[in-house]
Amino acid sequence: MKEQLYTIPLNEAVDANDECPFCFVERAIEQDLMDFCLGSGSSYMEADIREMTDLAGFCRDHFKKMFDYGNTLGNAWILKTHYKRILGEMRKEFKSFAPGKVSLKDKLFKNAESGNSIGVWVAEKENSCYICNSFKDTYKRYLDTFFYMYDKDDDFRVKIKNGKGFCLPHFRDLLIKADDTMGDREKKEFYDMILPLMEQNMERLAEDVAWMVEKFDYKNADADWKNSRDAIQRGMQKLKGGYPADAPYKSSK
Repeated sequence: MKEQLYTIPLNEAVDANDECPFCFVERAIEQDLMDFCLGSGSSYMEADIREMTDLAGFCRDHFKKMFDYGNTLGNAWILKTHYKRILGEMRKEFKSFAPGKVSLKDKLFKNAESGNSIGVWVAEKENSCYICNSFKDTYKRYLDTFFYMYDKDDDFRVKIKNGKGFCLPHFRDLLIKADDTMGDREKKEFYDMILPLMEQNMERLAEDVAWMVEKFDYKNADADWKNSRDAIQRGMQKLKGGYPADAPYKSSK
């Protein structure tokens, strides 16, 4: 299949021969979003952009990554206007708040904030993040592109079949998407490929980690490391996604 602009990132991710192509894509998208929010293009100075970031806010993980990114002025501008919005919302919540009894059901299920309007508001803030939300929208399109390419591009299908599989979280997303979009015959062919692929590569990671442990036995001090030197970070990635060994992503300026 002739390569299109929207297929290039997935082809690059698969060609990287990573433990999970979608982790590769996820990292690239997140870094692009960090550059957009805080990079040299100064998007944080644009009122319409700050309106969106003020509304969505950021999660704990992305606040940490934004701090590590290194743009003090950009972070300060984002926090300045975000605090203004948060304080405005907080005052409205406080003004309309009326303490009420927590139901026995909420107590039993440790869901006390459901009967507390301020708790509900705080929970909404915790569950909202501009970068996470933007990534989710983009990620859905990449899942669609994956199955389009898998159906139309023989070379892509072969690369997936001969690759290293996926991390478990992205593997789950592929299964859900396959169930939602594939016919019975296509679904069977897909599962006949991906289930053995995942088992084979999980076994490979387990062997790499096990050999790293054996290398710490004095009897194996002079033995070949084989593929185990970076087994810890790859093993963690396979189970939960992401890149545990990555250094913080920094501003290029």
